[in-house]
Amino acid sequence: MKKNTYFSPEGGLPTQSNLLTDRAVFKSAYAVIPRGCFADIVTSLLPFWKHMRMWVLARPMTGFAETFSQYLVQLQPEGGSDNPDPNAGVQSVLFLTSGAVKLTIDNESHIMESGDYAYIPAGSEWSIWSNSNEVTNFHWIRKLYKDVKGIERPVAFVKNENECDDVEMLNSNGTWFTKRFVEPDDLRHDMHVNIVTFQPGGVIPFAETHVMEHGIFILEGKAVYHLNQDWVEVEAGDFLWLRAFCPQACYAGGPGPFRYLLYKDVNRHMSFL
Repeated sequence: MKKNTYFSPEGGLPTQSNLLTDRAVFKSAYAVIPRGCFADIVTSLLPFWKHMRMWVLARPMTGFAETFSQYLVQLQPEGGSDNPDPNAGVQSVLFLTSGAVKLTIDNESHIMESGDYAYIPAGSEWSIWSNSNEVTNFHWIRKLYKDVKGIERPVAFVKNENECDDVEMLNSNGTWFTKRFVEPDDLRHDMHVNIVTFQPGGVIPFAETHVMEHGIFILEGKAVYHLNQDWVEVEAGDFLWLRAFCPQACYAGGPGPFRYLLYKDVNRHMSFL
C-alpha cells in the first residue's frame, strides 16, 4: 500500500530578521494563506476542548465564501473533547494528516490515523480524543446541512484514502486524478471533500468558472495556480480560499505529484436571501 505524505504545521514564530514580504493575499475573488502564516500567535481555542489549538483557514463571510468553515486542528497527547461542536445542525468532515485519534460517533468508535477520513452527519453525538503520544493534526470542515424533504440524511463513515480509487479525469493522459470519498450522484450529501492529484506536467486545461465555493489545502508538492487572471505559486501547506465563480486553473510543474484536499458545496438549489 502506498505511503502518502501530508503537510502538517509546526507553529512557532518567525525571527525578527525575517523579511515581511510573503505570498499571502486576500482579494475579492480568492485568498491565499501560505504555510508560513501558521504561527503560534494566530491560533484559536474552542470551548469544551482540552489540549488543543487550531488555525481557522476559512469561515463564512458575507460577500465572499459563505457555505463552510475549515479548521486545521492540533491535539496534544490526551487532548480532545466530548462536546466538540454544540451546533446540532452542522455536519463535519475530518481528515488526519499525522498522529491518531479515537473518534466515537453515536456510540460507535473508530481509531483514525494519518490518511483517514471521517464523515459526521448533522445531529450526531460524537467525541474525539488523542490516541497518540505525539502531536496529532487534522482538518475539520464544517457546513450547515441542507435537508431536502424525501431524501434521508447521509450516514457516518470512516475510510482511509487508500481504500478509494484514483479516478482519471477525461483526456488527461494519466496526469489528473480525483479520489472521491462520496459518490457524486449520492444526493444525500450537500458537500464533497475530495483529494485531487496531478502528476508533473498535469493541468486543469481551462479556467473553471462555477458556482461551487472551494477550500483547497495543498497536501503535497507544488504548482502554479491561475486565479482570476493572477498566477500564484503554491506549495505543500498553503491554503486557497475561492468564492463562487472565481476563474481557476493550475499547472503542476513537479518534480513530484501535486495533491490537495478540496471542499466544494454541491447538490442543492441556490438559496434566495
